[in-house]
Amino acid sequence: MKRYNIFYFIGQALAGLWRNGVMSVASIAVLMSCLVVIGGFTLLVMTIDVNLEQFGLVNEIVVFCDQYATEEEIVQVGDQIRKLDNIESVVRVTKAEGLAQMKEENDVYDNVTEDSNPLPDKYVITFIDTEKVPNLTYQLNLIEGITKVNDRLELAAKIENVKSAVMLVFVWFLAILAVVSVFIIINTIKLSVFARRNEISIMRYVGATGWFISLPFVIEGIIIGLFASISAYFIEWYIYSYIETMFTTDLQMISIMQFSEVSNMLLVGFLVIGVITGVIGSSISLSKYLRQ
Repeated sequence: MKRYNIFYFIGQALAGLWRNGVMSVASIAVLMSCLVVIGGFTLLVMTIDVNLEQFGLVNEIVVFCDQYATEEEIVQVGDQIRKLDNIESVVRVTKAEGLAQMKEENDVYDNVTEDSNPLPDKYVITFIDTEKVPNLTYQLNLIEGITKVNDRLELAAKIENVKSAVMLVFVWFLAILAVVSVFIIINTIKLSVFARRNEISIMRYVGATGWFISLPFVIEGIIIGLFASISAYFIEWYIYSYIETMFTTDLQMISIMQFSEVSNMLLVGFLVIGVITGVIGSSISLSKYLRQ
């Protein structure tokens, strides 16, 4: 049998895609939609994590000292905190530093002077084990000179619950779209197989191997995956750029990552998922035929 190079198989694959144009476009569109959803949910979860870290909700406790405590008493509070278990770091924020930070965030405090500063000194504590935080909070409340302990666990738990709900919706939506994508690719490849059934029968009759017959169809699936992946990447980039601009101008209290920080990861992930989905769809559609 005549030897064919890779361009022969690519040509056959492109011919098959062109022959079944409507189904090919449908396959690309559905897989592209699946990838856009995957990327959107992934970026959403990463944004939640970034804001959790920014707001200090991940592993921080803030304790406030008595507003009228002396410098010596405030230092003693810090020393007692450092002696407790489950402590990674302890950073003091003086009332002057706290006021300066408040002025940076909101101009309402511009008229507040150091003499009229109502803020107390505070300590920002980074802990190690989240499960031991209730016990740590209890011990902090026993220290004389501490008026309030803010462990933020309740707020962090609520945000984590939102994150978990997003992930649950993401998994189910992904599963549904993945099944639909594979199903449409299977039918696209089956149409190509049916259109070339006579040619395939002749090739099998003269001794063509299974891989020789199936490779063009596998390449069809790969091409579908590549087109869907690249299209999904640019759509994700456009949508994310719009959202990024909106958050930068209107919702500055929420941090959002630059697309350049995740673009490479997103593109590689799309390509891998797209190609694997295309190969799986092609393989399933060919398996029954090749067993005959």
